[in-house]
Amino acid sequence: MELPGVILDISSISPLRKPDHDTVYDMLILGGGPAAMSAVVYAARKMINLAVITLDFGGQMNETAEVENYLGFPSIRAGDLVTKFKEHTISFDIPVSMGISITEVKRKENTFEVLLEDGTSFFGHTVVFATGKRHRPLTVPGEKELVGKGVAYCATCDAPLYKDKKVVIVGGGNSAFTTALDLLRLNAEAVVVNFIIGWQADEALQQRVRKFGKVQFLDYHEIVSVEGKDKLETVVIRDRRAGEEKKIDANGLFVEIGLLPNSDPVKKLAGLNKHGEVLVDCYCRTNIPGLFGAGDVTDVPHKQIIISAGEGAKAALSAYDYLIEKSQI
Repeated sequence: MELPGVILDISSISPLRKPDHDTVYDMLILGGGPAAMSAVVYAARKMINLAVITLDFGGQMNETAEVENYLGFPSIRAGDLVTKFKEHTISFDIPVSMGISITEVKRKENTFEVLLEDGTSFFGHTVVFATGKRHRPLTVPGEKELVGKGVAYCATCDAPLYKDKKVVIVGGGNSAFTTALDLLRLNAEAVVVNFIIGWQADEALQQRVRKFGKVQFLDYHEIVSVEGKDKLETVVIRDRRAGEEKKIDANGLFVEIGLLPNSDPVKKLAGLNKHGEVLVDCYCRTNIPGLFGAGDVTDVPHKQIIISAGEGAKAALSAYDYLIEKSQI
């Protein structure tokens, strides 16, 4: 999802060439976040035959307002950083497939096949898998039906829609409290609900949120369902101590309970940990020769833009070394 005001018309930078379905590329880079885009930069400079397959560009950066911890930029709008990354990536004039989800990555002998949702396939001798993560849903009745009609996962995208309104925020970590802060600054009335006892957000962030008067905290509570016809009207919660349920009239529900790795396309191929993250070594190698992983979809700790970018560069260089070792370039 792109943020309003930061959408980049990629065609205005450089006409995109689509990958050839009949070509076996030296490297296929899957994903469009900082890990994937960094991998493109390093792979393209090696002058190999590569292609990118992604649903969009930017990844989770598209759901962030400001970035204050990327080297060289004391503070920069996330959308501006995404634009810079895209411009650099596309400047190499490499073929890009956009807008269609990847369903599966298969390997036969020395070639990988990447299958897309529309039934088409692309082929490569190596793959850099850098598909990132997505928001974890609540999976409660009514949630799916009311997404975009009151149920939201991105405060940066949707908070302005709830100025002066009442919202429920689910979660107890930094993302939940940051969302609360964004909404409270818009004079929203907020109820923060956490499944477990206590709050996991940094104390400094908690203190900033608690300064606002129009906020209520309910720990050890769970969301039972969300209700409404054409828009969200009610959130049903349960007190896990007493077992009692009650309804909260609300205009919005922001879900901030963590992220899930987009590893489904390789779950039949690569090793995953208990969280579904792709297992990689210090060279970004998976347990499958020729398949490399980078960024938030892997088990590398500390999910940060700068770490993902570094891992993407490393994965591309490791894949290039693999191609040389196997005499495939």
